[in-house]
Amino acid sequence: MKNSFMVLAILISFYFSMNNHTFANEDIHQEVGTIEPSTFINNQELTNLKDVSNENVRQLQQPVDLNELQRRYPDIVFLEDPNNTQNQIALTFDDGPDQRFTNDILDILREYNVPATFFLLGSRAVAYPEIVTRIQNEGHIIGNHTYFHPNLVEEGDLATLEREVSRTEDALYELINYRTSLFRPPYGFLFNELVEKVAELQYDVIAWSVDSLDWQEEPPEIIANRVINEVNAGSIILMHDGADWDGNRTNTIEALRQIIPTLQEQGYNFVTVPELLNIPYQK
Repeated sequence: MKNSFMVLAILISFYFSMNNHTFANEDIHQEVGTIEPSTFINNQELTNLKDVSNENVRQLQQPVDLNELQRRYPDIVFLEDPNNTQNQIALTFDDGPDQRFTNDILDILREYNVPATFFLLGSRAVAYPEIVTRIQNEGHIIGNHTYFHPNLVEEGDLATLEREVSRTEDALYELINYRTSLFRPPYGFLFNELVEKVAELQYDVIAWSVDSLDWQEEPPEIIANRVINEVNAGSIILMHDGADWDGNRTNTIEALRQIIPTLQEQGYNFVTVPELLNIPYQK
């Protein structure tokens, strides 16, 4: 970032030094104003340079590791409840509602009497309001996962974050009649300024400590074993009920039939994220 601004400063300095210079030739009185305009950086070119510099800064910005963000913002960013003494764990699902898979997942959760937390996309909530209603009616908690699932770090500006979050919040409010205070960033990608903006919008950032990697669509046994082997008391488990048009969450559904009864037999109690962390789920 410092290099980008240094380059810009040098170019601006060069521009002004050229404007103040009088070139010596046969006519000592010839002034800069008589030299071809293309010799100089005009105002539009300066503006373009600033735009390039800002774009370079945006490209240099990288996601901050979620563990590091939790260390920097312990009252905003949550990955788990490290002090849980009640063998509680929380199942979470991203990218829904999806008419192909979410209802099957809800059927399994109901079968095993397991509450979960669903981080919904605003665009899909609007498309499938009946699934959103079912999620709420069956006792699950709903969080905000943006409207169109952008990479917020790649976008690199606070306006995109605010627009995506606020639009989803409004869409969900029309369906569930409360304004959620739980936010999960797409891909888990954030940096400091984005976290601070999320807090300004009155959200907690909910990450995870156990990643099922179910989006890779591995066999159900692999997904299940990964989760079962990594879980500890206080864990937040990341799974997906939604997928792209060519994606498939059938293996996620089948893996749940292994994960839930196995962990219940091991003495774990499934709860929602706000219950696990003892935080509110609405504003």
